[in-house]
Amino acid sequence: MQLANLDNEIFFKKVFTDPEVFRAFVKDITGVDVVNASIETEKQLERKVAAINFKLDIYAESFDKRVVIEIQRVDYDYSFDRFMHYFLALLVDLQRRSKDYSFEQDVYTIVVLTSPYVVKEKTGELIKDDVLISDLNPRTLSNKIRQIYPHKLIFLNPNYSSPDTPKEIQDWLEFILTSIKNPSNPKFNLSNVAIAKAAALADIENMPESVLEDAKIAEAKKKTTKIYANIEHEKGIEEGKEEMILAMHAAQMPVNQIAEIAKKTAAEISEIIEKHRK
Repeated sequence: MQLANLDNEIFFKKVFTDPEVFRAFVKDITGVDVVNASIETEKQLERKVAAINFKLDIYAESFDKRVVIEIQRVDYDYSFDRFMHYFLALLVDLQRRSKDYSFEQDVYTIVVLTSPYVVKEKTGELIKDDVLISDLNPRTLSNKIRQIYPHKLIFLNPNYSSPDTPKEIQDWLEFILTSIKNPSNPKFNLSNVAIAKAAALADIENMPESVLEDAKIAEAKKKTTKIYANIEHEKGIEEGKEEMILAMHAAQMPVNQIAEIAKKTAAEISEIIEKHRK
């Protein structure tokens, strides 16, 4: 078995949008059983919440629950603040169809971080936790938590481990990390039926050619976006953006995709490419 690298968003979505895998993963991580949920990728909320207009990697909704799964690298395009905005935007968005101020659905956001943390606590100490859970429940002055809201924002980072982590969560972390660090000789808990199915879906031999091609484009996009971030810092936004566009073009990325990443029209992209060709 040769596992696809789940650090790649295309492979990750291919595996975790399978209904059986999705349901088992969410239940193992949150303890919540999401039954008969509709699963989408690149989900956009129907309207902006304040100035926020973003796409959600994996989004599922059942009658009483909303679940979002994000796959993110911790290198250049990452902050805890951004994920908190995602989480709160999903909560605020519920109000548009609610009859009163009550939350008619429970919201769970799971963020899978595939690289070691680069952020620190306010104290300056580097964060090294495999599971972090944030909720909205208030505390008394004696530090007793009052269970009022079920909503949770959960961070998973397979690069770290803890003896206190429940086995059902640790199994998923090991599976994801193996796909990144040791894909040709994977070792993880295949006795877990859902993980065994996830592994079969992640097997490169089982991947359709169209998925493999999309994964290559996603990898090129990731690399060029990182290059752009570095160049932008050194040379300024516009010059950096042009170099990013040329790098993506050299990687044979379609013009319409380059335009989406660079936030320009396809005509503007073609003009930049033609200018440098001359």
